Amino acid sequence: MPDLDAHVSVPTELAGEDLETWAALATVLEWLPAALDAQLQRDAQLSHFEYGVLYALANAPDRTLRMSVLAGYANSTLSRLSRAATRLETQGWLRRTPDPADGRYTLAVLTDPGAEKVRDATPGHVEVVHRLVLDRLTKSQARQLREISQRISRAVRDDGGWRPQ
Repeated sequence: MPDLDAHVSVPTELAGEDLETWAALATVLEWLPAALDAQLQRDAQLSHFEYGVLYALANAPDRTLRMSVLAGYANSTLSRLSRAATRLETQGWLRRTPDPADGRYTLAVLTDPGAEKVRDATPGHVEVVHRLVLDRLTKSQARQLREISQRISRAVRDDGGWRPQ
């Protein structure tokens, strides 16, 4: 099969519809995280990143994940995740412990107060996600957005990122 990419000319600048499409996406990439952070900070004293960490643990078997797996889900370095985990530990929402199966790894475990924090924070987060994104789209547009986002995610990283179980 011929290599189709070998004959594709790559533009040297963005213009026209390409520029409009990129500008629209770039704006969403800048504005949406700030809006999600603002709501979670105001209502739950969490950043969107911290909420994502707690949410991933709440949905993991035994509310436990290796820190390295959690960092992959969060698209984070271990260093950034460790700083967030320290804050979450200080609040009593998470604890870290050596992995009994392999002491070279550290497990992040969601505590009962952490599970309660996720339960309390989720309704407001869901409301803002609906208000800012999902309610703005038809069912067909939502499906298209999901498919487009998954395609772009796979182009950025082969693993495609975190997906709900």
